Amino acid sequence: MKQIKSFFYLLVSIMILSCDVAQDKLVVEVYETSASGNNLKKLENFSEIENQENNVQITLLPEQKLQTITGFGGSFTEASAYLLNKLSKKNRDSIIEAYFGESGAKYSLTRTHMNSCDFSLGQYSYAPVENDTELIHFTIEEDLDDIIPMIKDAMKVSKDGFKILSSPWTASPWMKDNKQWTGGKLLPEYYDTWALFFSKYVTAYKNEGIDIWGFTVENEPLGNDSNWESMHYTPDEMTNFVVNYLGPKLRSDYPNIKILGYDQNREHLNEWVDSQYKTEETSKYFDGTAIHWYASTFHYYPEELQYAHEKAPNKYLIQSEACIDAEVPVWKDDVWYWKKEATDWGWTWAPEKDKHMHPKYSPVNRYARDIIGCLNNWVDGWIDWNMVLDTQGGPNWFKNWCIAPVIVNPETDEVYFTPLYYTMAHFSKFIRPNAQVIGVNNSDESLMVAAAENPDGSIAVVVFNEKESAKNITINLGDKSVNIQLQGQAIQSIVIPSTNNKTN
Repeated sequence: MKQIKSFFYLLVSIMILSCDVAQDKLVVEVYETSASGNNLKKLENFSEIENQENNVQITLLPEQKLQTITGFGGSFTEASAYLLNKLSKKNRDSIIEAYFGESGAKYSLTRTHMNSCDFSLGQYSYAPVENDTELIHFTIEEDLDDIIPMIKDAMKVSKDGFKILSSPWTASPWMKDNKQWTGGKLLPEYYDTWALFFSKYVTAYKNEGIDIWGFTVENEPLGNDSNWESMHYTPDEMTNFVVNYLGPKLRSDYPNIKILGYDQNREHLNEWVDSQYKTEETSKYFDGTAIHWYASTFHYYPEELQYAHEKAPNKYLIQSEACIDAEVPVWKDDVWYWKKEATDWGWTWAPEKDKHMHPKYSPVNRYARDIIGCLNNWVDGWIDWNMVLDTQGGPNWFKNWCIAPVIVNPETDEVYFTPLYYTMAHFSKFIRPNAQVIGVNNSDESLMVAAAENPDGSIAVVVFNEKESAKNITINLGDKSVNIQLQGQAIQSIVIPSTNNKTN
């Protein structure tokens, strides 16, 4: 009898100990994209390892609430919409679903161009008639057969909807001092007309059943060496236009529309936010600032991002455009997108003093590194450029070839989802609008980590390992933890359901 009692107590002790261990286990879902071949694959039986001293310790700090997420997504360009029109309905639908559907990336923040840009089939304006200062002849007819149908198809499959940020590359040439599509400045006598143009655009799109969330004042106001559609502003010229013309006009006609200033590379960010947020009067019409990554697609400029946030902590800070530029897409070769072979424009054309900012670097690494770097430095939205391009990297009337996450061959009706698509989805699918970025302690500087708590209480952690060797990581949340092996050259989205992320 004594032996039976002893065995019974031992059994109960084991059961209690097992319950304690189970309570300390953090239940997670793990999705991985890797150079070894996983593409947003859910790891059903991801191999766990012991919590050893040399594990990378990633400790989540949900009590440290940082910026609120606006969204992630890509851009509706005429080039992308034109290509979708060339594909079979099956492939068109599959791409739209992949970007906006519940089974796909669930894009939540998008961008499009007003008037033409380089990723248009040619040059056009919604205000084609010279000296039409009242914009009586304003028309979005150019968008009716491509961009607008693409947006409407996306709206049909998007369960939660998405925001649209619209950007002009240039005003109509007749409004500019040089009368050209490229370069030049807006003539002061047309400031009122150009402000009216934005309002007319909102109305025209609303009549098509499409709501515009916000504007950037001008795509790349510093110019692009007048290669394609562009119009120049100094920081103070843009501030003057917004404060005295665009801001009052939109506040009167469409008070909920957001206005984002700047919209170019981060190395000049400080001087633009200094102008926008100089006083309460200059600040009141700016809802935030838009930035690009082309000053360097390797460095993400944390000091400038921090400065912009400190200058206006309650304003938006949105990455509005990025892509692998100055490259013709590599077709159906996932391995290439993980290799350090890609270059950007600066590899060839940057001044010698800036060459170090433009090294050869893996396309996947560029995206993952920049998005995580942005999230950890107050950026609340990140928008990719073209959603779809062809095997040449166009169409682009200037032959400014670039890479998109989805490449198509319209002649053969083939579609290639590059690793860049899955990289974007690691963020857009799992970090949802109105999520809050939270604090993270990471014991290994060679790993990049960002985390956010979603409105439903779930927590999404994105971990990027660009090194070739695997890492054993431990995710800690309060007194719960989970051990996971992260492959070399891999991105993982680790989702902690709301029922399991409560600390004791």
